[in-house]
Amino acid sequence: MTPSPELKSKPPSLTDAPVLGRTAPVRQIALPHGALAWLITNGDEVRQALAHPHLIKDGPLEGGYPGLPPELALAMSSDVLHSNPPDHGRLRKLVSAAFTRRRTDALAPRIQELTDGLLDAFADRDEVDLVPALTFPLPFQVIAELLGVPAADSEIFQGWANTITQGTLARPEEFIGAATKLVEYARTLIERKRREPADDLLSGLVGVSDGGDRLSEDELTSMVFLMLIAGHATTTNLIGNGVHDLLTHPESLAAVRADPERLPTAIEEFLRYEAPLRMATPRRAAEDVSIGGATIPRGDMVFISLVAANHDPALFAEPERFDIGREKNGHLSFGHGLHHCMGAPLARLEARIAIGTLLARFPKLRLAVPAEQLTRQTSILMNGWESLPVALR
Repeated sequence: MTPSPELKSKPPSLTDAPVLGRTAPVRQIALPHGALAWLITNGDEVRQALAHPHLIKDGPLEGGYPGLPPELALAMSSDVLHSNPPDHGRLRKLVSAAFTRRRTDALAPRIQELTDGLLDAFADRDEVDLVPALTFPLPFQVIAELLGVPAADSEIFQGWANTITQGTLARPEEFIGAATKLVEYARTLIERKRREPADDLLSGLVGVSDGGDRLSEDELTSMVFLMLIAGHATTTNLIGNGVHDLLTHPESLAAVRADPERLPTAIEEFLRYEAPLRMATPRRAAEDVSIGGATIPRGDMVFISLVAANHDPALFAEPERFDIGREKNGHLSFGHGLHHCMGAPLARLEARIAIGTLLARFPKLRLAVPAEQLTRQTSILMNGWESLPVALR
């Protein structure tokens, strides 16, 4: 496969994904510390890659993060997201019961209560930054209650999470330090649930581990690690991106205000237009893999761009146009195949309640700064806003 002329001088990087989708669907790239990997961008190729049996999970940025101690990698990557069959099926079965549509819908009154409380806290202000005031604390409180984690721990948790979600863009010592602290925190929680079990998901997982020996200590720690990170980060970005999309598209904002029943369809467009995750978690080729006219050699690392796939003109008419009435919206923001996000219904519910209540409560809601002054997170995987200051009156 011949590189396009503008990319011959050096391998492109992960940040080039949206452009590369228009030049080559599968190509080699340079990771931040210089190692080579493969990037897949176009919609059809992304679907194939996400479901390909020979593109397997191999740990948290395995081969892509320098200096990660093996024991820490195991404590971070022995969960359902980073596993392959048959372990994947075993682990997913243990957790998926907590995220069924019926159980998710039953959480709606509590999510509404939490949302109302967060909005009450800044209702008398003229301006507020929605990231610390709403988009982060709501998803964290929801997943914390599901797991049985003290909601008050959100303050110490947020700093670790911000560093970890930067991935290889974070300095190694900062990444490893934050990961170490979060693993220690998870293990402290596990020990607490062993001593004082309660009616929550973490106590249930601990009980399975101790009683049936179906979860190893690393698997249990990693599942807590995963749910604390993934259980809030995607939804934080979905809510923030959705509010941003509406406030920067006044006609769409007016349409949703006039007819709140349009919000569920609008949420699907939020997910497509500004996917909460830039990339799926990395894979590695277990065998030579032919896809998109390229052959990925066995052992090579593979990144899959969800953002680029969601803007593929072969899949979406006028993909750069924000359209809350888009009828055919088969976005890939929650993945595809074996690792499709089991928390997707919960994320959609939280976004619907949070955004719907925010719009109803503050009819004059608007950005407090010009849109071009907003800054996105520094992250390979995450796609959200560092801050989202809004005027309320």
